[in-house]
Amino acid sequence: MYEGWITPQPIIDLDIVERNIAAMAKRLKEHGISHRPHIKSSKSVLLARKQLAAGATGITASKLSEAEVFVDAGISNILIAYSIIGEVNLKRFAQLHGRAELLTTVDSLSGAEGLARVGLESGKPVRVLVEVDGGLHRGGRQPGEDAASFAKTVHAMEGLEVKGVMNYAGTIYKNTTRQGFSDAVTAEAALLKETVTRMKAYDVPVDIVSSGSTPSALFCDLLQGVTEVRAGNYIFFDASGVGMGLAAESDCALRVLATVISVPLPGLATMDAGTKTLTSDKAHGRSGYGIVVGRPGIEISGLNEEHGFLAFDPAKEHLAVGDRIEIIPNHSCVIPNLCNEIQGVRKGEAAEVISIDARGCSY
Repeated sequence: MYEGWITPQPIIDLDIVERNIAAMAKRLKEHGISHRPHIKSSKSVLLARKQLAAGATGITASKLSEAEVFVDAGISNILIAYSIIGEVNLKRFAQLHGRAELLTTVDSLSGAEGLARVGLESGKPVRVLVEVDGGLHRGGRQPGEDAASFAKTVHAMEGLEVKGVMNYAGTIYKNTTRQGFSDAVTAEAALLKETVTRMKAYDVPVDIVSSGSTPSALFCDLLQGVTEVRAGNYIFFDASGVGMGLAAESDCALRVLATVISVPLPGLATMDAGTKTLTSDKAHGRSGYGIVVGRPGIEISGLNEEHGFLAFDPAKEHLAVGDRIEIIPNHSCVIPNLCNEIQGVRKGEAAEVISIDARGCSY
């Protein structure tokens, strides 16, 4: 399979992608939760449209540049889940605000004041979600009274329209057992509920309660009170998902084809995929730098920029120069950003080329 293809080369199995999209849409619909998938995972208009066609109510972008690409493509219901700070970014936001139905997040008075100016000057209030710290301490107000009193202040600002709350409970990725995930998702929902209750006591509108990574979306039956989730990685899954017990190899849609280029010693081989193809991100719940599909006895033990190091027991596994291997990366969301386009495949055959429209859009 894939003989004659240039390596290293990422591929996306479209049958798996469509299966993952359909499964998540069905799961969330059954529990009455909307989906606003995070498009930083694919950065692809084509794949975002597949998600919207399956029932997603909008998309989530990380940065303004991502949102700009998708608005230009005709997708206008976008949450920019990132603080808009500084005059340059406020001007960029204002331009998009006039063209699309945007939501964004606030966790500081200076951030809220800047967005309020945009709302006043445009005559169109800026819709915001108050961000609540989900435990990573990378942003957000502290749950409970701190977030609620801040929301009350923001609600009183002319030019802003508070729509609800958002959090990202990123500490969930430390779990590897069903009970661990269940406990984490239950705590995630409870944390938000406390803040929402206090906000409502201050007569602050809470139409949207936005939460949910891929792990918590998979346990959405426990997301009591949450109205929408922002799962992104589920579209591809990866070695981290496998390591955490959330996915099987057969659920992983994004692969990297590689070729063995050297076998310097028994039990050691080198392939042509390194950090510039696979990323140096570590996996959650497992060691190594990816999964060699169907070859559990081979470990990707290290990466340089252009080389990957394979270790195995030569009594049980065999690799020769020229052998092709297929790799599930540790973190699939990084891979599209390394490519202008990725070949989509079906049943091992080239299907359609997927443009990575928002590649490099991290500003």
